[in-house]
Amino acid sequence: MKQKQDLSFWKLWNLSFGFFGVQIAYALQSANISRIFATLGADPHSLSYFWILPPLMGIIVHPIVGTLSDRTWCRFGRRIPYLFIGSAVSVAVMCLLPNAGSFGMVVSTAMVFGLISLMFLDTSINMAMQPFKMLVGDMVNEKQKSLAYSIQSFLCNSGSLIGYMFPFFFTAIGIANEAPKGVIPDSVIYSFYIGAAILILCVLYTTLTVKEWDPKEYAEYNERKSEVEEQKANWIELLKNAPSMFWKVGLVQFFCWAAFMYMWTYTNGTIADTVWHTTDVSSAAYQEAGNWVGVLFFWQALGSVVWAMVLPRIKGEKFAYALSLLLGAAGFAMLPFIADKTLLIMPFLLIGCAWAAMLAMPFAFVTNALEGYGHKGAYLGLFNGTICLPQIVAAAIGGTLLSLVGSHQYNMMLVAAIMLLLGTISVCFIKVKK
Repeated sequence: MKQKQDLSFWKLWNLSFGFFGVQIAYALQSANISRIFATLGADPHSLSYFWILPPLMGIIVHPIVGTLSDRTWCRFGRRIPYLFIGSAVSVAVMCLLPNAGSFGMVVSTAMVFGLISLMFLDTSINMAMQPFKMLVGDMVNEKQKSLAYSIQSFLCNSGSLIGYMFPFFFTAIGIANEAPKGVIPDSVIYSFYIGAAILILCVLYTTLTVKEWDPKEYAEYNERKSEVEEQKANWIELLKNAPSMFWKVGLVQFFCWAAFMYMWTYTNGTIADTVWHTTDVSSAAYQEAGNWVGVLFFWQALGSVVWAMVLPRIKGEKFAYALSLLLGAAGFAMLPFIADKTLLIMPFLLIGCAWAAMLAMPFAFVTNALEGYGHKGAYLGLFNGTICLPQIVAAAIGGTLLSLVGSHQYNMMLVAAIMLLLGTISVCFIKVKK
C-alpha cells in the first residue's frame, strides 16, 4: 500500500471549502430555530423538544451516508454525490422553513409545518456535512490530518460568522425585524434566502475543484476490503471492533454536545431575560435580543476561527483539547451574571475556543486510529452518533432540567458549564500515541 503524499495547502482548502456554505446554513438553523418556534408560539418548557429532530435525523443519516458512500463509485466521485444532493435539498428547505408563519395557518399547523421543514433541513445539512470529513479521511495522510481538520474548522467557523450576522445585518439596512404575532420577521426570512444561495455556490466550487480517487487509486493508498466483506459488514460488528479511541473520544463528545445543545436552545431566552428584561416573545425587545444572539454567536465563531489557528501550535493535542473545553466551561459559567450586551462578547469568545476544538480534535484522533481499518465512511458515520445522541438526550430532558433550575433559562448555561467540565475530565482518559 502506497503512502499518501502531502497535499498543498490549497488542495486541502478545496477539499473543505464547501463546508463554508454548509455551515452558513447550519449557523442560521442553530441561531434561529428557538427564535422561530418561540415566535410561532412554543412554550419555553417545550422548546428543547423541537431540538430533538435535528440530532435524531443526524444519527440516522450519518451512518447511512457513510455506509452507502463506502460502496459508491461513479463518474462524479464517491463522496461528492451525497454532498451535492444534500446541499440541493437544504437550499429548497431553507426557502420554506422561515415562512412557517406566513401562510395563514393556525398555530398548531404552522408548528407542524415548521417541524417537517426542520426535519428535512437537518437531514439534508447532515447529508452535506458528512462527505467533507470522509474526503479528508480518504485522501489526506496521517501527518496532515490535524491541519486538514483545522482548515475545515476555520472554514466552518468563517461560515458561522456570516450566517450568525445575517439577521442583525438585514435589520441594520432597514429590513423589518418585527412582524405580526406568529409570523417570522423579514430579517430572518431574507437571511435564509441569501444563505441558501451562498451554500449552493460553495458546494459547486468544491465539486468542480476536487477530483476524488477512482477505485484503483483508492486501493493503492488505502487498505480496502473486498466487495464481499464490504457487503457483509454491519454497524453492530463495526462498533464491536471499533478502536478504543472511538469510545474514549465519544465520551468527551457526549458532554460537549449536550452543553452546546443547551446553548442553542436557551441563549435567546437567556439574553432576552438578563439584558432586555423580557420573556414576551411577541415583543420588539425579544426580537432585538434574537438579533443580538446572532451577534454573540458571531463572536463565538470569531473566537473559534482564531483558536483554530492556535490549536496546531499548542504542544500536545490532548492538552490543547482539554484546555479548550475548560475555557468554554468558564464562558458558559459567566453568562447568567452579565447584564451588559457588549460584555457578553467575552464569554462567547471563550465558548468559541471549545467549539474550535470540538470541530477539529475528535476527528483527527479517530481518523488516525482508523488507519488500517476498512469501512472508514461507515465508521465516521457511526462516530457522528457521538454528536447526535448527546443532543437527543439533552433535548429530551431539557424541559425537566429547566423546571428543576427554577424555569430560568439563564440557569441552563450553568448546566452547560458543568457538562463541559465533565468533558474536560473525560479527555484525561484519551491515550495518544507518541
